Amino acid sequence: MPAMGDPRSFWSALWSQPAGPHSRLSRYIVANGLLYLAIGAAIYVLPAAVLMRLFFLDHLTGYEDSLARLVGVAVAILGWFYVMGGRTRADSFGLSTVVDRLLVPVLLVPLWLLGTAPPGLVLPFAILDPLLALGAYAIWRQEQVPRR
Repeated sequence: MPAMGDPRSFWSALWSQPAGPHSRLSRYIVANGLLYLAIGAAIYVLPAAVLMRLFFLDHLTGYEDSLARLVGVAVAILGWFYVMGGRTRADSFGLSTVVDRLLVPVLLVPLWLLGTAPPGLVLPFAILDPLLALGAYAIWRQEQVPRR
């Protein structure tokens, strides 16, 4: 067993998982996390011209390019937490993602309506997040039905 100050104990603890198989909900949350990681990484590394085409942005000037990449970082970090949280196999984590993702359009759409955020960056997340939340909820409900 590694000593407390041994970095191997940190990495062992980080990558440890409960024994047994993943539930459908935990696999779904991990898959969502991988999707978010990929989207966030893409937003971070893609050239500005590609981001403008993908998200229907008129232009990226000044700090706007960096702010778009900041969105990519935030989405990738969310993805990391979804992957790691899904690996815990805790229904409470999976269900917490339902709540936060249902709030996304409530928080983002007003920014678009006020003209302070571009629709191409807001609407994909305002649509995708609630759909993924409903998917998680449906999977959890289906898992609650007793099997015969």
